Amino acid sequence: MNAPGPALPPDEVLDWLDAEAATRSDSGLTRRPRQRGATPVPGEIDLAGDDYLGLARDKRVAGATAAAALKWGAGAAGTRLLGGSLELHAELEHDLARFVGAQAAAVFPSAYTANLSAVTALSGTESAIVSDKYVQPSLVDGCRLARGDVAAVAHLDTDAVAHALSTRRKPRALAVTESVFAVDGDAADLGALAATCRSHGAALLVDDAHGFGVLGDGGRGAVYDAGLSSAPDVVTTLSLGGALGVQGGAVVGPRRAIRQIIDVARAYGYDAAPAPGTVSAALAALAALREEPELPGTAVDGAMSLAQGLRAAGLRTSLPAAAIVSLPAPSAAAAASWADACAEHGVHVGRVCPPVAPDGVTRLRLTARAGLSESDVDTAVKVVSETAPRS
Repeated sequence: MNAPGPALPPDEVLDWLDAEAATRSDSGLTRRPRQRGATPVPGEIDLAGDDYLGLARDKRVAGATAAAALKWGAGAAGTRLLGGSLELHAELEHDLARFVGAQAAAVFPSAYTANLSAVTALSGTESAIVSDKYVQPSLVDGCRLARGDVAAVAHLDTDAVAHALSTRRKPRALAVTESVFAVDGDAADLGALAATCRSHGAALLVDDAHGFGVLGDGGRGAVYDAGLSSAPDVVTTLSLGGALGVQGGAVVGPRRAIRQIIDVARAYGYDAAPAPGTVSAALAALAALREEPELPGTAVDGAMSLAQGLRAAGLRTSLPAAAIVSLPAPSAAAAASWADACAEHGVHVGRVCPPVAPDGVTRLRLTARAGLSESDVDTAVKVVSETAPRS
């Protein structure tokens, strides 16, 4: 057993944090949240967020937030199980399930807690979990908390999933993937993955955060597009902060899976319920998506135009399956300088660094949205390519 450390004065106990911060700074890994104003700056192009359909500022959505806050209050005043469940929550769960073709849904304050809840509630010590090694951090954390046997397999490798499932030591199994991966925007073959799971007696959990509202008929998502939204062995998590432009997350799927999540997921039972304004905004955004089913296609088209333009300019980019385009950078520090240079020219882009970038390669991450004009695309391509690090 290691000996206890020396006694330190109180003002020195956390000195190690300064050393950690200096190491991150030297490596270009310091996080710098960008503050934006209440209204868009004329002439600026924002490719850094996930508001794929441009609904975050939609007056129908914002108005629903204000009206619900005045009617129901600023917060739900409790957890879902202790006084915080409102009619609005039930309405949103019903609408989400009906929209994607699932039996039931449970909404959460964030997509992060939805993922944690789904993984932990649908597995456990008697389960083997087989996860794509590039899944986003909330799924990684869920796998760690589940206390089952976890195998992280090669990215988009269905054969590797089959091998891990066939050699597992646990009676139950859950495969975990994203539909559209958050870092590079590439897509899983959900049909092949579901078939593999079924041949090995495993359930499939799909994070459709970047497919929902963007892919499928009217934006119903990648799981719907694969014909799996009503499958008895497939559960889907959704982000309400992507295409719908609001805060929150949800799990949709078979009724008994949602019942399990409600009964055992800690985040459902012990976190404050989503605020009335947030829930009402999600309902309004979902209604807007129904009214304008062409919106998802424009976001996808914009992403493809960005990728093609950047490739024509000589840059190496991913080909988007939905609305995400990524460009690898020589280093984290180079990516930070690149993103800053783009911002100086009025084009805001995202930067994804390790450990979120699972292969250790820092990237610029560009997200297209409905309403991105050809002129916006041309400007973004020009700025990003002209400011790119030169090797």
